[in-house]
Amino acid sequence: MPGSHGSLTKAGKVKMQTPKIGRTGVNSKSKKPPRMRYRELYKLRFQKGVYAGQPNSIGAKRNKYKS
Repeated sequence: MPGSHGSLTKAGKVKMQTPKIGRTGVNSKSKKPPRMRYRELYKLRFQKGVYAGQPNSIGAKRNKYKS
């Protein structure tokens, strides 16, 4: 394969010149790893019986029938 596409001395030039912008809005907090998220969901749903969302959501209705 003849030659290369651009020199390696220019690699990453644009990324290094781009200013870093902080997170805003929904993504402002860093998210927990899935294992920790699922553990918290388990505690809320099965141990405490609390379901997120509307009071008439599917999970809340199921929990209402169980108790």
